[in-house]
Amino acid sequence: MAFSPSVMGYDRALTIFSPDGKLYQVEYAFQAVRQGWSTLGIKVKEGVVLAAEKTQIKPLIDIDTIEKVMAIDTHIGVTFAGFGSDGRVLIEHARVLSVRHRMTFGEPIPVEFLTKNISDIKQAYTQHGGVRPFGVSLLIGGVDSSGPHLFKTDPAGQYFGYYATAIGRGEQKIEEMLEKRYKEDMDLDEAILLALEVIREVSEDKKLNSRMVDIAVIPVETGEYRKLKGEELESYLKKLD
Repeated sequence: MAFSPSVMGYDRALTIFSPDGKLYQVEYAFQAVRQGWSTLGIKVKEGVVLAAEKTQIKPLIDIDTIEKVMAIDTHIGVTFAGFGSDGRVLIEHARVLSVRHRMTFGEPIPVEFLTKNISDIKQAYTQHGGVRPFGVSLLIGGVDSSGPHLFKTDPAGQYFGYYATAIGRGEQKIEEMLEKRYKEDMDLDEAILLALEVIREVSEDKKLNSRMVDIAVIPVETGEYRKLKGEELESYLKKLD
């Protein structure tokens, strides 16, 4: 007699593997990420670019209060796709880790070390009863003593380094465009323009403006996180026309 996954409880219990080796609650967390706003990161020799789409989900929401790209430390930024509340909790934890590292060792936290700590937390939430996986993926970018870095963490707790990658509902299309257009010898300005270009192409509203995108850079030259706003962002958008 054949049983469906729901009858056997594979999709209800986090700690039960299905016969085909899946944890369905983790699979559902990945699906939550795929429904998030289009988000991407690009790493070049001159630094890292983090960018995310913002959408007016309700007429009375003040879109200027929505922040999709945030600082973790002066040298690290993060953006996310999936459940915003899950992302907020992990980002706050990352900030605490970063401050603690500075106080203990007297130096900025390495980007990969921070990413691994966050990934460890996400993995722990895939193997204990009474909890659920974090329904969010993070793109963590920064510059440390070993250069620029861009990492992606997923709901299963895995993380990998990338030259360019995306998460959210436009992930597949954005990654296809990045594979064709990304070049390792791009400068930071070209990376910013590429990020805005692909977000515009996957956006429902092709008339992209500065209120509809969050973008930040971490240049190798300064090693400091910086958000692009106002006239500076509009000047980049005009170059796309």
